[in-house]
Amino acid sequence: MPYAVKQDLVDRFGVRELTQLTDRTNVPPSVVDDAVVGRAVADATALIDGYIGKMYSLPLATVPDILVKIAADIARYFLHGKAADKDSPVTAAYNQGVAWLKDVSKGLVALDDGTGATPEPAGGGSVQANPSTRVFRRDSLRDL
Repeated sequence: MPYAVKQDLVDRFGVRELTQLTDRTNVPPSVVDDAVVGRAVADATALIDGYIGKMYSLPLATVPDILVKIAADIARYFLHGKAADKDSPVTAAYNQGVAWLKDVSKGLVALDDGTGATPEPAGGGSVQANPSTRVFRRDSLRDL
């Protein structure tokens, strides 16, 4: 299930921008190509799943609003492709979204997935030490 749909991109970025980014057949661009938008949204969803799937079982019961925003920003970046400058707002929004997803995957940020359950911390184990078994002792280091 995608986190964003075409209408989310239209609401956030406008029909004009989406038309210019997706219509590859008409000159001048005149329609939003649903297939191009769908591919960008699917790619954004796959990227998001790669990060949040580490901490949460997929698919999510409900999609939080923040994931809709991040999916839209990532899809927009994918639609811009190589035309996105490294200093543009499109690239900045993409980088912020990916940084937030990295924090979610590390457990630094909790995602409200609608279940009310908090995920278990990554790793799940604890550190154990055995003080009675010493590797370095006075008699073993005497000749060094």
